[in-house]
Amino acid sequence: MKVVSEMPKNNPAAAARFLTFEGGEGVGKSTQVRHLLRRLGHCGIAAVQTREPGGTPKAEAIRSFILQGHSEPWGAGAEAVLFAAARLDHVNQLIAPNLESGRWVISDRFHDSTRAYQGLTGGVEPSLINALEELALNGHNPELTIIMDMEPENAFQRVAQRADQDGIPATTDRFEKEDLDWHKKLREAFLEIAENNPARCVIISASGDEHEVAEEVWNIVTGRFPELLVEAIA
Repeated sequence: MKVVSEMPKNNPAAAARFLTFEGGEGVGKSTQVRHLLRRLGHCGIAAVQTREPGGTPKAEAIRSFILQGHSEPWGAGAEAVLFAAARLDHVNQLIAPNLESGRWVISDRFHDSTRAYQGLTGGVEPSLINALEELALNGHNPELTIIMDMEPENAFQRVAQRADQDGIPATTDRFEKEDLDWHKKLREAFLEIAENNPARCVIISASGDEHEVAEEVWNIVTGRFPELLVEAIA
């Protein structure tokens, strides 16, 4: 999965940046990635939208394997290894080349999801998570991570409402099917990650209207990277 903003890059003051969105199931990360991509385009920034697991053909194949539940019998440790393999290909084939060419990269999930899902929630030892992270990232750490926070009950209700409005049945993947207590633990895991990485992570409430949330995201991004406003397109 790769979507590139259509606006040409004509803002030389804004160096390539790597941003990630994190959070539990149904909090609206993908929607906010799309909003941010459009705003960057209006500032003359070429940006790539991607996701994890995924972003490249090999990583997308691993995504399908995991989310369909095929890896579940192997346990959280094996899933962490699979995610790391997908991430390594994602970094080498998409993230690094685009950053080197001057494009921003905006990813819906990245390494924090493995730390939250398989590590803090799934019980995989930190030593394995750390080793896999060092291998897969290869020095490509996000400069800013926006963690979208919402009570799991509200997130699930939102997903069900959207499915009903679209006239399609609500579906569940490998992780969406877990019980409410599991998702509450997942939420706490993301909050713990944010607490341990205050220079990189910013928590925002995902409960508001998507446009209100998008405005908050934009304020965070421009506050962190004020060069975006130097040459905004009129």
